[in-house]
Amino acid sequence: MNIQGMDYNTQRERLLMSEYGREIQQMVDYAIGLPTKEERQRCAEKIIETMAHMVQQQGGAKEELTQKLWDHLAFISRFQLDIDYPVDISNANSISTKPDPLGYPMKDIPVRHYGQMLFDMFEKLKTMPEGEERDELVRLTANQMNRNLQLWGQGSNNEEKVASDLARFTDGKIQLDIDTFVFDYTSDKQPSQGDTGKKRKRK
Repeated sequence: MNIQGMDYNTQRERLLMSEYGREIQQMVDYAIGLPTKEERQRCAEKIIETMAHMVQQQGGAKEELTQKLWDHLAFISRFQLDIDYPVDISNANSISTKPDPLGYPMKDIPVRHYGQMLFDMFEKLKTMPEGEERDELVRLTANQMNRNLQLWGQGSNNEEKVASDLARFTDGKIQLDIDTFVFDYTSDKQPSQGDTGKKRKRK
């Protein structure tokens, strides 16, 4: 049964590595579609940072963890992410056995539609100094928030809600100017009616 407006796990694309969650899969899919190699490279490095944060309690040698994360990224992208990998990923396709469960703490979060990963990113943004690195993380975070709101059907004024929630969950450290900030939209997902400031008349 398919009820309009309801998003069931059975209707979603199967996760290639479920231990990283659907949000990492979505971020990787987003990175694949970026138009330039430079943008894809920056995005991939941010994704690796987030993945590393998720597995930081597993321990092990740094070089071994780095290799593992880039292998996983290549596998999740189905080897379609065109970037300069810092390690040899030729053996990444051998990932067939189920990895050990991530030592990822389960916490209560204020709103389910953002997920734990985004709240970890909010915490990181609170302490990051101003600069290009923080600007890039703000861009990735805001766009992921916007995609989550679209998936969960949270309303029409998604961009305004992203700006409001980003300020709220970073204790006011990040103030997103939606008049100048450009959200990323794929060709099949255009800004909602509320975002464009135009509403259709009801028939």
